[in-house]
Amino acid sequence: MDVRRLRPEDRPKWEPLWQGYLEFYEHELDSAVTDGTWSRITGDGAAIVGLGAFDGPELVGICHLVFHPSTWSNSSYCYLEDLFVDPARRGGGTGRSLIAAAVGEAERVGASKLYWQTHDTNGTARRLYDQVAEHRGFIVYEVDLPG
Repeated sequence: MDVRRLRPEDRPKWEPLWQGYLEFYEHELDSAVTDGTWSRITGDGAAIVGLGAFDGPELVGICHLVFHPSTWSNSSYCYLEDLFVDPARRGGGTGRSLIAAAVGEAERVGASKLYWQTHDTNGTARRLYDQVAEHRGFIVYEVDLPG
């Protein structure tokens, strides 16, 4: 398993996993949003990073990291916004490898925290997350805005 930053030429392999992730969460996005997401995760900016887990030439898992300032630290935080593994490849260590690579990426840029969220019904992912991180009891609230 090789985990590395996604490159512009990886898009044909990334897009089916991205669509699978959106379907898992029963969500649709306009193609312009997907285009913008791809541009940001493979661009030169440091705020959003895309990582891919490759088994040989095959992309089998993805995660997207968002770096942001924090009021609780002088260094940045890293939010693991999206993580998805090809359903046929789950249980083989791909998710764990992606999280380990996310930790490495966050450490490389000097972030003081890596964190993420998942739906409470996502028991498969939560079993892994409980092994590699600490659930601190926070509940997420959201307000959709027109932007």
